[in-house]
Amino acid sequence: MFRRKKKEEAVEPVVEPVLGAETPVEDARRPEAMAAGEGSASPVVAEKSAPAEDAPVAAAPEPAVEAGAADANAGSSARARGNRVQKIGIVSSDKMQKTVVVRVDRLVLHRKYRRYVRRTSKFMAHDDLGSTTGDRVRIVETRPLSAHKRWRVVEIVQKAAK
Repeated sequence: MFRRKKKEEAVEPVVEPVLGAETPVEDARRPEAMAAGEGSASPVVAEKSAPAEDAPVAAAPEPAVEAGAADANAGSSARARGNRVQKIGIVSSDKMQKTVVVRVDRLVLHRKYRRYVRRTSKFMAHDDLGSTTGDRVRIVETRPLSAHKRWRVVEIVQKAAK
């Protein structure tokens, strides 16, 4: 996510000098900077301030994105969040307070034998819903909550048979 934004930022300044290549616009900026007494470095500062002026125009679509996710991200920052990784697994341990261990199985093709082999990963997830051992749950990637928890239980897909 961060790499894409850096690439977009790198693309924007490249586009702007093409638009700012017109000499009358640069000449209009230079006398203002010279009047301020900043010297020859001021046109660079004036050019860098131009994207900041354009930023509110680019920020206009963000509230539309945030309005669609206002229920999920109430009171969050103005930045839109990307798609988070979701996994479905079975709770293997619920002995901790508000933390469960979720076992996620996946099938991987064995290179030599060309058969599918089951690989298991265990994730510690924050659980406010009160899932128990054997429940099938959906977990979502989140910020680090502790030394080992980076996942959060979003929903209980299927309760365990009692």
